[in-house]
Amino acid sequence: MNKIGNKTGARKQKNSFLKNHALSLATAGIVVLWIVLYAYGNPKTHAGSFFGNAIADWTGVLVTVIVTKYFYETGSAESKQPARRFRNRVFEGLRDHSLTIFLVLTGLAWVFLYVKMDSEAKWGQVVGNIVSEWTQILGLVLLTKKLIEDKSKESQK
Repeated sequence: MNKIGNKTGARKQKNSFLKNHALSLATAGIVVLWIVLYAYGNPKTHAGSFFGNAIADWTGVLVTVIVTKYFYETGSAESKQPARRFRNRVFEGLRDHSLTIFLVLTGLAWVFLYVKMDSEAKWGQVVGNIVSEWTQILGLVLLTKKLIEDKSKESQK
């Protein structure tokens, strides 16, 4: 029986998916854990406040893990540099700056949501922290386009 027809081949495909997406899945699971703990916790306690902050921090980690797999920022040492694919300069420019475009658009959505919420409410504080997290990520992407850090693996050419 060939590899595709036997059970070993099926396991390899399943293991391959888990292996290829383990970091994304684990990070998403941690975000869900913090959301559940915060939903049932009291934000006025140390633990409850921690859970709310952890949601924003880990959402930032999750978005960093996932979006850097699919989006690019030309000139950023932390972003992979794609090969040229489009003949159209507009499409090429959109793709070359897709990471910044994604972060700006989703960041604006978070800001819009935050403005509509009570900033002192339980979930308003979390969304405010997510807005802060988004600006940090966007800032890091933009700063790494021109600035380097000595002895950083990403800054070495």
